Amino acid sequence: MTDAVVERILDAAERLFASEGPRGVGMAAIAEAAGCSRATLYRYFENRRELQTAFASREAGRIVDDVLARSGDVVETILGALAEVRSRPSLAAWISPDASAELLDVLRHSPLVEATIDPADTDLARWTLRSLVSLLAFPPDDAAEEERLVRRFVAPLLAG
Repeated sequence: MTDAVVERILDAAERLFASEGPRGVGMAAIAEAAGCSRATLYRYFENRRELQTAFASREAGRIVDDVLARSGDVVETILGALAEVRSRPSLAAWISPDASAELLDVLRHSPLVEATIDPADTDLARWTLRSLVSLLAFPPDDAAEEERLVRRFVAPLLAG
């Protein structure tokens, strides 16, 4: 893949996801926003799910890199990542209760998730993702409660 073309397509998807949400954006709109033909778009991404997975992987990688640069603590990393997702309009659109199932499906196929969670333990991977998506879609009442939940239930899953 040509990195510049892929980045241009993913940047266009990001803008559209922020303004219209992930469900409201089709491949034709992304191609138009990226300034390429649909044929070009499909040359790089076979279907909408593949494009969404690439977008989610790219953004998750950016968030993890950014948060890890600030903190090596697992709990702080998770809390920082949750805050980052909530603060980015293109990602916040994925965390509504309506879009949570779609987000889980996209994340399940993300190379970043596959690299982070033991692929042999699919139950653990699914439970970890469900826990994170639940915290995003239905945030606790305050930051202290969220930290307690992450420390007690989520961090041990990721720490192995």
